[in-house]
Amino acid sequence: MLPFPKRDALWYTMSMQLASTAFQVHAADNVATLLGNAAAGAELAIVGSAQPRQLAAREPVALGHKVATQPIAPGQPVTKFGVVIGIATQPIAPGDWVHLHNCRSQLDERSGSFDLHTGAPGDNAHG
Repeated sequence: MLPFPKRDALWYTMSMQLASTAFQVHAADNVATLLGNAAAGAELAIVGSAQPRQLAAREPVALGHKVATQPIAPGQPVTKFGVVIGIATQPIAPGDWVHLHNCRSQLDERSGSFDLHTGAPGDNAHG
């Protein structure tokens, strides 16, 4: 059995590797999902269905959140799983975090006004 400090170092090394990886589910997707937290400027290895490549995170992106893999213009679809999951509300550059601040649902027009961190709607008194 490894001594505790080496186990801790191994965990740290593995988590840093995950932090630099994002998974693109379908070759047609224009976003990839982070497999760990990434700091602004972190190099991301995009792996999955498309050709593996690198890009830099333009801002902090949390584990499980999406990062753009190519430019997405306002009004253009955001695609994950090979299907449209939203519409860009502003220009999104490769490496940008894709979330409520720059993307809205096709199904709920209010989604562009949801709170960035909680997802709570801001258009009613009972939020």
